[in-house]
Amino acid sequence: MSPTRAVLFDLDGTLIDTAPDFVVVLNRLLERHGQQPLAAERIRQTVSDGAGALVTLGFGVTAEDPRHEPLRQQLLELYGTHLAVESQLFAGMEQLLDALDAARIAWGVVTNKPLLYADPLMRALALDTRCGTLICPDHVQRRKPDPEALLLACERLGASPVHSIYVGDHRRDIEAGQRAGMVTIACTYGYILAHDPCHGWGADYVIDTPNDLFELLGNELRLSVAHRGVSL
Repeated sequence: MSPTRAVLFDLDGTLIDTAPDFVVVLNRLLERHGQQPLAAERIRQTVSDGAGALVTLGFGVTAEDPRHEPLRQQLLELYGTHLAVESQLFAGMEQLLDALDAARIAWGVVTNKPLLYADPLMRALALDTRCGTLICPDHVQRRKPDPEALLLACERLGASPVHSIYVGDHRRDIEAGQRAGMVTIACTYGYILAHDPCHGWGADYVIDTPNDLFELLGNELRLSVAHRGVSL
């Protein structure tokens, strides 16, 4: 792997495990409407596809159904009051971010999650002051899989896309990274749809844990970590 100037992460299912909060709010909404709760794993697999997909999962209504949008808005209202209660960095991610900081490798987040929810989530986990840039749909005209957001993030970090990495847990993340000319990494620990396993996305690398990314970056991180006394 060539020298890395920036590492960009998708948010839900890549950097932060937000599924536990979505499990709570979707099941609350189902209960409100007299529906049976869903198993956490079923909800977890759908989180990366957004609130609309969760409504479809829970209520069996598609976006064309007139009931869908009101239910989606109700879900988002509930989520706004419960967006950083149980969400946390994935195991090993804190140590990886420490290593990136020690190596002075810029890192940021590119997500399809609206700023209204992404910003307070980052603040709640004290990531806002560490993250070099947070790019949401609010900042661009076209969402992923379009590469616009990734290219904007690289520009803000002063990093060339060809020397940057994008890590994600959805096919659209890998497509966006490829179209931006970045190194792409798919993470199996994320919210992978059962019918679309990440080994078929064409990513440059597939990792099972955040520590695997540390290993991929190799001496770039190891030398800085040893020099600065970061514990991994």
